[in-house]
Formats: sequence, C-alpha cells, structure tokens
Amino acid sequence: MEPVFTGIGVALVTLFDADGELDADATAGLAAQLVELGVDALVVAGTTGEADALDDDERLRLFTAVRAAVGDTVVVGGTGAASTHQAARLTARAGDTGVDAVIGRTPRGLVDPSGYYEAVAAAAGPVPVLAYHFPAVSPPGIPVELLGSLPVAGIKDSSGDPTRLLATVESYDGPVWTGNPALIHQAGVLGCAGGILALANVAPELCVAAFAGDGEAMRAFTPTHLACERDFPRGVKQLVAKRFGTSETVRMG
Repeated sequence: MEPVFTGIGVALVTLFDADGELDADATAGLAAQLVELGVDALVVAGTTGEADALDDDERLRLFTAVRAAVGDTVVVGGTGAASTHQAARLTARAGDTGVDAVIGRTPRGLVDPSGYYEAVAAAAGPVPVLAYHFPAVSPPGIPVELLGSLPVAGIKDSSGDPTRLLATVESYDGPVWTGNPALIHQAGVLGCAGGILALANVAPELCVAAFAGDGEAMRAFTPTHLACERDFPRGVKQLVAKRFGTSETVRMG
C-alpha cells in the first residue's frame, strides 16, 4: 500500500479573527509558509485544528482554501465527527474540495470502529481514508488487531505509546504516521511513513530533520514540544503567533 505522503505532515492550526470567526485565508497563508519551510503535507481541521468547534461548511472552506494555497502539496481533510452519520455526510462533500485524502478520528466510546470506517470509506468514493487512533481524546481508539481489516489507506497513531507503535508496525502492512514528536525518531527507524505533528506548525524544520534521524534536532525542539502540549490548543496558537504573527484566538477551551 503506497502512502498518501511520506515525511512530515503538519496538523494545521485553524486561525480565527478576534471575534472568533473563521479566517480561512489566513490559515491557508500559514499553510503555504509551512510548505516553504519543508512540510510534506497539510492535515486540515483535525484535533489541532479545533475540528470539534467547526461546522461542516467551515471545514469545507478550509479544505478549499488550503488546497488553493499549496499547489500540489498533499492536503488531508479532517472529517471525523461524533457520529458515523455526521462523518460520512462531511466526507461525501470533501472530495469536491480537491483534498488528496481524508482522516477520521473515531467517535468516543466506539469499541469496534469497523462500521464507522466502512461508512466513511463508502462516502469518500475514490478519496483515500486514513484512520486515526487517539485514545486520550476519543477512547478507546482502534484495536491493533482490527487495523488490517479496515478499509483505510493508513493510520495516524497519536497514543504516544512506543509499544503500541511497535506493535502496529509489526502487525499492520499499511502506512503508519506517528502523532507524537517524542516518537518521531522511532518512527523513522521502524520505517513508518512519517509523522503528523502539531509541533510542525511552530518548528517544521526541526521536525523534518528529526524524522531523518537528527537527534540534535529532537533535543532542540523539546522545549517547544512541551510548551505546545500545555493548555492545548492555546499553547500551540501562542507559539505560532510568536513566530508568524498570526491570531492567538481559540474556540476550544
């Protein structure tokens, strides 16, 4: 199974104006800057992008704006939702925005996600679907033993568990991306497709270098990584604003 992309994807923040209204153009502008700094893909309207605070039309506007701003760089649209019905409905509309793939975090409390991903894949048509394991936000997440049977083109693992990452790579033949910067070197050594990282909003160059095996880059990004995790997603927004002059406004929290 060929990965949708390899390397570092940024779990892109969503920018809002001072009144909390979506600023799709500013978000797309940030995406273009991050591409210039080396990221290989943009994951739009995911957890870092405050997806739970966006309605369907806002997400679609973001997909369209980012797609137009980044040329042929891979764009992955976040279409996960609280229910299978909602996720499938949004996914069915996402293909018209030009995204290269969609990614869907599992709903909270869903023990067996098979039906969820079958419905999302059916709605996606020819657009690849990526699975998303994030048990801290949407427990219990995706059992490793089910991965091979899901109609997906890879998985993002944001568990932060090195043993889980090892088990996934050992038992699953599809592409794997880590969502945790602390595991990016391990991901590279294990032959993972890459990482999808919130940290890449702030330190894209260091994320790229770390995945390539640069231990000093990991040491260099550690303070920023820790700062990003504090008061999430506000901490990420503040650091992005400091570097790029963007809005710090958040809807979540």
